[in-house]
Amino acid sequence: MGSLEKLKEEYDNIVIPKELDMRIQQEIQKSRKRQTKKAGGSHSFKRMIHAMEAAAATVCVFFTLALNTSQVFAAEAAQLPVIGGLARVLTFRSYETEKDDIAVFVEIPTIEMIAEDTGLKVDEINQEILDCCNQYADEAMQRAEEYRTAFLETGGTLEEWANHKIKITVGYEIKQQNNDYLSFVVRGTENWTNAYNESRFYNLSLGTGEMVTLKDMLGSDYIELVNESIREQIAERRQEGEVFFTPEEGGFTGISKETKFYINEKNRPVIIFEKYEIAPGSSGEIEFEITGGV
Repeated sequence: MGSLEKLKEEYDNIVIPKELDMRIQQEIQKSRKRQTKKAGGSHSFKRMIHAMEAAAATVCVFFTLALNTSQVFAAEAAQLPVIGGLARVLTFRSYETEKDDIAVFVEIPTIEMIAEDTGLKVDEINQEILDCCNQYADEAMQRAEEYRTAFLETGGTLEEWANHKIKITVGYEIKQQNNDYLSFVVRGTENWTNAYNESRFYNLSLGTGEMVTLKDMLGSDYIELVNESIREQIAERRQEGEVFFTPEEGGFTGISKETKFYINEKNRPVIIFEKYEIAPGSSGEIEFEITGGV
């Protein structure tokens, strides 16, 4: 079967999620009511509505086609949102699979706009998240396959390989979701190595429609403010028994513009240091909530 025939077969077998169809029809009905008042039920308006319905159906098909023909692995349909709030993060696509005793668990988030007047433009962000998640899963699978080949070529058995329980995970965690901010982290992890684990933090203002920076939250002198706060917190936590690397050992020396953070339930920034970055690996990720600022 040629590639075009295969694509047509996949297209013909697409099942459009009922929730998506419902959302599209709801929007069409809303538009119909608004425009009826203006157009008085004219023939041109009716033609426009038919065109909108056809366009919506096309969008729906291509949306579902994208879900079901991804190059990563077989996917299940997206989980679609319920109306409520200004905007929120939800699961766009999730799946799990296993190949050669390599388990893969993927949950890809998307930002869903509810209100129309937030100023938040999310299409590029959602595409970036989708691309990054798919790329991480692909590359992690390739690394695992290379590891498996090397393991077997150096005398390891298939049974011993299976006992390694290799797992690739791509997922997300919502940190804050209210009428002021959306804050969440997207993570990719491989349980046999920390070298390729990756975390991306997204902090968005629903007031400005922009990504939030530490400068936005803490003022122009945010670097000095954060550095002082972290040094004080490290000193306090050391007295309570926590272990941190010294600056000479590669420990904390100060933040930069690229320092990772999220926004917590108090609408405060929380600085994140990855495992092994400023403390032994047994400490995991290290967090520091920062107060003060503008």
